[in-house]
Amino acid sequence: MINRAENTYYDVVGIGNAIVDVLAKVGEGFLTERNLPKGSMTLMDAQTAGKIYADIVPEREVPGGSAANTVAGLASLGSAPAFIGKIHDDELGQEFTRDIGAAGVDFFTKPLAQGPVTGRSIVLVTPDAERSMFTYLGAATHLSEKDIDEEIIRAAKIVYIEGYLWDVDDCHSAILKACELAHKHNRDVAFTLSDTSCMQRNREKLLEFVEQHVDILFANEDEIKALFAEDDFYKSLDLIKPMVDIAAITRGQKGSVVVNGRTKTFVEAEIVENVVDTTGAGDLYAAGFLYGITQGRSLGTCAMIGSIAAAEIITHYGARPEVSLRGFVRNKLLSYGKRA
Repeated sequence: MINRAENTYYDVVGIGNAIVDVLAKVGEGFLTERNLPKGSMTLMDAQTAGKIYADIVPEREVPGGSAANTVAGLASLGSAPAFIGKIHDDELGQEFTRDIGAAGVDFFTKPLAQGPVTGRSIVLVTPDAERSMFTYLGAATHLSEKDIDEEIIRAAKIVYIEGYLWDVDDCHSAILKACELAHKHNRDVAFTLSDTSCMQRNREKLLEFVEQHVDILFANEDEIKALFAEDDFYKSLDLIKPMVDIAAITRGQKGSVVVNGRTKTFVEAEIVENVVDTTGAGDLYAAGFLYGITQGRSLGTCAMIGSIAAAEIITHYGARPEVSLRGFVRNKLLSYGKRA
């Protein structure tokens, strides 16, 4: 459970890739004709990403990134979050800064004046609402130890880190510094595995990292199985049990399960009649869950709040809420007879 440390200002500080999402609707053939993998995040260079961009009609361009989406969701829920991530001082970087500030998130990371441009991710949404991401990380790869401000870490109840950062070796020292500072100040470290492909590229390192540094783990069913190279989901739950204090595992329409010691709590998914775009569902589940944790709610209720927040995000394009999640979640909980 969360350590009740004194003198905190932020509920959560998120650390992750600062990127701008370019969303577009495409048919299945668009992916197959170009041999593009479906349903995961694929890293690519600026030139390759540019070729894909030239062939689409963007639905919208919105600042994103996994951890950035989570802290924006937390702000919409009424939390006080901050974000650490690297941008370039270019047009997209300035847009990212304006947007995350307008969302209610403190963002102080110094931008690059030279070097790679602000990162961007082309998010292709097929008719089945599945999203496939093709990402040029750009300036995000330059996140360093210098960007991890001890005072911001100390001021937060929870430090939340996205797994995508493990695709960049230069970011590892920044992640480890954040974890060391968090535990130095008696703060909890939350971590999301982010993506199955990312898991497969970094499995051994991530296993060691989770066991040594993580208190609260987020993953989906495929990611937790990939972490242990295990086909049996329930065996994966038993394997993660001794490694972290809390593991929150999402399962799509099957809901989610929270592992805490010898206790497993199963929570149903929210019913969504019209799923438009699954981009950001996991990010917003984490936002809802972390909101519940910082408010002292039961783990079952934390999972319910996460499911409600994720349900809102998949009814429209983009990974940022289109309504106040605070009111949205409150009304849902009241309808279930839960304390709002």
